[in-house]
Amino acid sequence: MIDKLAAALPTTQAKRDTTALLKGVPFAAFLGVRLELAGDELTAHLPFAPHLIGNPMIPALHGGVIGAFMEITAMAQLALHKNFEQAPKPIDVTVQYLRSGRAEETYARAIVNRVGRTVANVEVTAWQDQIAHPIATLQAHFLLA
Repeated sequence: MIDKLAAALPTTQAKRDTTALLKGVPFAAFLGVRLELAGDELTAHLPFAPHLIGNPMIPALHGGVIGAFMEITAMAQLALHKNFEQAPKPIDVTVQYLRSGRAEETYARAIVNRVGRTVANVEVTAWQDQIAHPIATLQAHFLLA
């Protein structure tokens, strides 16, 4: 998934074209992920779809869907921050599930904390109703080529 996202990284001229960030990432298309760029702030949207439900009794979004959505958001924000010749490889990814993701649209924003010579640190927050009440957070380190 990450290699395909990196292969779709935009050139400097097309850097603001968010559709180019997700092109060639079939899982992002399966999830229905959309990216919205306002200035330098990238917001990812995960529209609700019945196939994303993990627990039909609540109903709640599948944890893997939420984790993948946040990882896609982290990679897209990292791609906007800096163009890479090769795909950054995840060293570690930690997801904290804070509350159930309900059957509704979910949003995420990533912050690139640091991009060094060999490692980048990115954190992502996902929410539904209010950004102040996140459903999950992600902390990731990526190895840069």
